[in-house]
Amino acid sequence: MRAPVTWLAELVDLSPDRGRGLDIAADLVSVGLEEEALHGGGITGPLVVGRVLSKTDEPQKNGKTIHFCHVDVGEHGQKAAGEADSQEIVCGAHNFEVGDLVIVVLPGAVLPGGFAIGARKTYGHMSNGMICSEGELGLPEDALFPDGIILLEQMLADDPDKLAQAVPGADAIELLGLGEEVVEVNVTPDRGYCFSMRGIAREYSLAIGCPERFRDPVGPEAVQAPPANDQGYPVRLVDDAPIDAGSGVAAPGCDRYVARIVREVDAAAPTPSWMARRLNQMGMRPISLAVDVTNYLMLLTGQPLHAFDLDTLSGAIEVRRARPGEKLRTLDDVERTLDAQDLLITDGGTTPLAIAGVMGGETSEVSAATRNVLIESAHFDPISVARSSRRHRLVTEASKRFERGVDPAMTAAVAELAVQLLGRFGGGQADAGVTDVGDVREPDPIKFGTESAWALIEPPTADGRPPELLDHDSVVAALRSLGCTVQEVGADNVTVTPPTWRPDLGTGPDLIEEVARLRGYDRIPGVLPKAPGGRGLTLRQRDTRLVGNFLAGLGYTEVLSYPFVAPSTLDALGYSGDDERRRTVRLANPLSDEAPLLRTSVLSTLLGTLRVNVSRGARDAALFEMGLVTLPGSQLPNAPVPGIQRRPSQQTLEQIYAAVPPQPRHVALVATGEAEAAGPWGQARRVEAADVIDAAARVVEALGLSVSLVAADLAPWHPGRCAELVVGTGSEAVVVGHAGELHPKVAAALEVPARTCAAELDLDAVLELRGQVRRATPISTYPLANTDVALVVDEEVPAADVEEALRAGAGERLEAVRLFDIYRGDQVGSGRKSLAYRLTFRAADTTLTTKQVSALRDQAIASAATATGAQQRV
Repeated sequence: MRAPVTWLAELVDLSPDRGRGLDIAADLVSVGLEEEALHGGGITGPLVVGRVLSKTDEPQKNGKTIHFCHVDVGEHGQKAAGEADSQEIVCGAHNFEVGDLVIVVLPGAVLPGGFAIGARKTYGHMSNGMICSEGELGLPEDALFPDGIILLEQMLADDPDKLAQAVPGADAIELLGLGEEVVEVNVTPDRGYCFSMRGIAREYSLAIGCPERFRDPVGPEAVQAPPANDQGYPVRLVDDAPIDAGSGVAAPGCDRYVARIVREVDAAAPTPSWMARRLNQMGMRPISLAVDVTNYLMLLTGQPLHAFDLDTLSGAIEVRRARPGEKLRTLDDVERTLDAQDLLITDGGTTPLAIAGVMGGETSEVSAATRNVLIESAHFDPISVARSSRRHRLVTEASKRFERGVDPAMTAAVAELAVQLLGRFGGGQADAGVTDVGDVREPDPIKFGTESAWALIEPPTADGRPPELLDHDSVVAALRSLGCTVQEVGADNVTVTPPTWRPDLGTGPDLIEEVARLRGYDRIPGVLPKAPGGRGLTLRQRDTRLVGNFLAGLGYTEVLSYPFVAPSTLDALGYSGDDERRRTVRLANPLSDEAPLLRTSVLSTLLGTLRVNVSRGARDAALFEMGLVTLPGSQLPNAPVPGIQRRPSQQTLEQIYAAVPPQPRHVALVATGEAEAAGPWGQARRVEAADVIDAAARVVEALGLSVSLVAADLAPWHPGRCAELVVGTGSEAVVVGHAGELHPKVAAALEVPARTCAAELDLDAVLELRGQVRRATPISTYPLANTDVALVVDEEVPAADVEEALRAGAGERLEAVRLFDIYRGDQVGSGRKSLAYRLTFRAADTTLTTKQVSALRDQAIASAATATGAQQRV
């Protein structure tokens, strides 16, 4: 929300010594309104009014036509021969003629953004300055002159006094208010009243400790709205809203509707220049008088208004919910299919005119031909407006305010201001009839103990007394400065009724936070809690960090990606039609319509991160990510939505948990490019499947588990270069992940480099197995005994199967098995291979003899022969 300093000064007396934009922003920060930016005040002169004396068209070779001009800039001119007191300027805009009054920036000036102006030669001429457009002066572009430079006679047509001051050489900064500073603040969702100058001015008065300086633009001193009578335009509030599951009652979508009529309005009348300037400063484009009046008052008060062309209405205004099949073409020229929960403004209950609180429709739009205007000033339910805004993906200035809460007490006063402005500047006459229907619920009083405020905000003094300046009277004064009504009911106890513009105040803690805000958050002492002994990270948290640190030590860089994927990604990964990973959860309101699914594999999003890194020039990349995947499996039941009156029953909680799909934690890694760079030590080596397979296996081993590698065929990996990581043997074997090289088609579809290698582990499954194994075994001090064995097997027999059989036959004294050679050739025959293993034995209680080692080796060979058909090579 923007706040021009001059406009702010009309609503609150600025602090005499802190009236600059930077000081105002700092004061607003002290009450919780974070500074977003400072606008304006970024122009230093000379910036003057000029009159075009001559204009010579000069076509260029590139097809562009430029204009060599002489401009009268008063005493600032260069006094060229034949054109006294004129300035030679080259201009490329085409929307001006000889005799027009324009804005000229001269050498030595600085425009917004630090753009310094100097004399320079261009198109064969010396250009001593520049004729300015709105964008060059920091004004919203496409505001009044979308085709080029500012024409002052048009801009100031409705302000004769200003136009009289626009003589050549006059200071344009002062004339147009370009030196005015605008403070932009960030408004949090609970502070919706600050989406207005009224709210920001009130907060500023609190920031400087002088709430009495605030002048309410809709207070009784500023405007007196006439009472409702039976002559007003008929309005019916018909709302069949469903009962809210939380409160158990039906929340009306509209609890107050004020309608006023202004007749014989000159809709083509120009918007006053001061109002247009205010709209420009706030970042809005002036459109027409009626629209600009409603926008101006919305920015001033926070109350959105809507203007209907009265002559297009045929019946009473009826506020109701949409009916099945109804449609409305809104002002943005989009035909929208309405939902049964959309609150509508309708003509006679039949024709939709607007989505309440969001946007109006084309059928009743005010145009240049409009003569009679109906002003709508209403209060709509925040939840209803927010849901319609999100349902139609239509966020407007009105919806932003309604969904954060608008003051229902000012509805009639703002309508009266609109009537007055349309009468003053559009020549309209207000009807005597006034419609004001509805029943606004008053804020609920809050029982509050003031002692709790100072006990939580500041610790008491040593003798137990409240801290200085924060006793009972100080707390009450702070609450009253907020606009609350405070009634004393006993020692340190009060009943507080929040003001109508603060729907966010509903409990005692809310009031405590407000007192703390006014007191100053910096005055709250910081007290660090003492950590109890014997606590810290859980075992699973420590193990998860171990995995991350281990992969970082291997040279992988951790990244994070959004867990959302597109349906096309599942096809690109090569998943078959019956692959369980195609069973996904679809988000009802995704961040992007292109990626509405929750991922079932971390690789599905990690590969997208790899693609971005490679496209940015990182040809050698090794990345890993630990994150959750969502595996719904079969159809999940629908979760009940309990009310908020009481704690849900255990049965309800179990039903909610049963509707939540499993979300295990996975870890995935990808690598591409060079694994080892070229150098004096030798040639570069590309990343191979074995590198990633080894890294994945070492992760499992780092957690104290033994892992076996088995050839596998699973998308998205290359069928011949994919390994399955298995922990355990036989019936207790658990597949914990896969690793290898991506299938060429997958790499091409996902636009990652060919031969990219990847792995993914079910980290939760690994950690579960880690919890079942023995953490430590005694270390034997007896010597090792090594023996080698070469076994001949068929080519299709995996080496891992042979190793597993050797382990099973060798017994508990086998400490390690390592494959150190593979031979294929004439000595073993076609279709056969020789696998050479080194077996390491060690006993826990004795030194093994050669005879004992040979016996254990023979048992291992016999086991391999039985399991795989292996024959000892001689």
